[in-house]
Amino acid sequence: MAIFSVYVVNKAGGLIYQLDSYAPRAEAEKTFSYPLDLLLKLHDERVLVAFGQRDGIRVGHAVLAINGKDVNGKYTADGKEVLEYLGNPANYPVSVRFGRPRLTSNEKLMLASMFHSLFAIGSQLSPEQGSSGIEMLETDTFKLHCFQTLTGIKFVVLADPRQAGIDSLLRKIYEIYSDFALKNPFYSLEMPISGGGAGAGSDLPLTRPSRARGPSWCGCSAGRRRQLCWLRRSLPPPRRLCSSCSAWRWC
Repeated sequence: MAIFSVYVVNKAGGLIYQLDSYAPRAEAEKTFSYPLDLLLKLHDERVLVAFGQRDGIRVGHAVLAINGKDVNGKYTADGKEVLEYLGNPANYPVSVRFGRPRLTSNEKLMLASMFHSLFAIGSQLSPEQGSSGIEMLETDTFKLHCFQTLTGIKFVVLADPRQAGIDSLLRKIYEIYSDFALKNPFYSLEMPISGGGAGAGSDLPLTRPSRARGPSWCGCSAGRRRQLCWLRRSLPPPRRLCSSCSAWRWC
């Protein structure tokens, strides 16, 4: 059981945060002699298997490496086109590693926008008034869970179908988003959440805490609890701004 991915989508359908937390599935590597007994095609700047399944290689798998060297899209590590390289008999025998391609940044943006539209369609198709929209989609390999806030922000988690406690996880991510993004005076609403210099939102600490950037606890005890503060590198020397008392403090 595992959590595969986390997406945060704003009310306009834009992707503002994404995290992959799963290890890639087993890849297949095989040494071939000429001619290659697989039909390859170029699709979205990647070389994919179009026909021929054998030894763990499936249709839709992409060429990931040739002779132990990772490929860069449709090009080999030496800058040659993969299809041209594999079409040359002088390069055989050749070892090729195949596997499922990772989604590109543009593909993730497109999928987030598409899910936003499907969520709206699901709400309109509901026979009941005031439908909450899509809350869960189930397939044989994963479940998609969605939690939408009152302001329209969607938190989407892709998890193993047997994984329990996703509802609590979604609300915990919402709590982290509220503390680490909405309370950040340098974060602009509806904008991507990414680490960086001053003026950028902090990475959501869904994997491990980071003291190099983002919030930390300051000495203010307003409301009988310690308050978060944010690092401001542009001030000489760098200081942290308390989210409660708005006081600049030394790092």
